[in-house]
Amino acid sequence: MSDSETDLGPNSKSAFDTKVGIVITERSAERVCGRAPVDGNTQPYGIWHGGATAALVETLGSVGAVEHAGPARRAVGTELNVSHLRSVRSGWVHGVATALHLGASSAIYRVDLTDDDRRLIASGRLSCRILG
Repeated sequence: MSDSETDLGPNSKSAFDTKVGIVITERSAERVCGRAPVDGNTQPYGIWHGGATAALVETLGSVGAVEHAGPARRAVGTELNVSHLRSVRSGWVHGVATALHLGASSAIYRVDLTDDDRRLIASGRLSCRILG
């Protein structure tokens, strides 16, 4: 892990995130950045899998919601939607989750995913409930 990469924090990096290869490079309640490799996350046709898109969107948004919730509370996803816009066959998929709403009991993030050439490949939205 390089100096610019962080893990997902205590008790927040799942075996699934590790298997997908998700790396968080920036984290705050307002903005979370990360990436995952295309290699190992493709469908049988050799392109980035839509399930990997959903996983990356949910992980990035959830990390932001956990940051917003703070140590005394927790965040759980309540709604996820994704629009797939372009396929990718190699390299990395990069994601930026941007907070749209940070409330007392909810957090909502828009998550845009791009390829190595910064072309938008998918856009999603994650809603989380803050419990606590």
